[in-house]
Amino acid sequence: MDGSPWAASVPTLRAVRGAATAGRERGSALPFVLVCWLVAAFMALGAVAASDAFLEQQDLQAVCDGAALAAANRTDEGRVYAVGVGETLPLTAETARAAVADHLADGATPLDAWTAETDGTEVTVRCVRSVEIAFGWLFLAGRPLEVDAVAGARAPALG
Repeated sequence: MDGSPWAASVPTLRAVRGAATAGRERGSALPFVLVCWLVAAFMALGAVAASDAFLEQQDLQAVCDGAALAAANRTDEGRVYAVGVGETLPLTAETARAAVADHLADGATPLDAWTAETDGTEVTVRCVRSVEIAFGWLFLAGRPLEVDAVAGARAPALG
């Protein structure tokens, strides 16, 4: 160097690089990246499972809606001939159950349970089905998902 007093206090390039990296931890980014990928994969699988469950619910609701409409369209003919038709068609529990059973027998999707109730003018049908969803082994511990739907229908009399 040139022998000046300030030359001894100026750090060299090697000393600057060494001081900047001396406190840094090496290799700690890999576990963080792996955890981020694991969380992202779990979220993607969860979205697929939730979508599958939603579609199964929609399918069951459509089946239940159809059964309720079939029951509302089957009137008690004996009451119609005896009393006549008012603002609504008269319904009985027996005819409603028979109509729901006929409608569900025609479908390709079996149900675990169903009920049909009527107050005489409106039919309420409740449907239950257990389904296997995508990645259910991960989110439901291998058990099937139980979905249920409720539908109501009324058959108004046209006058």
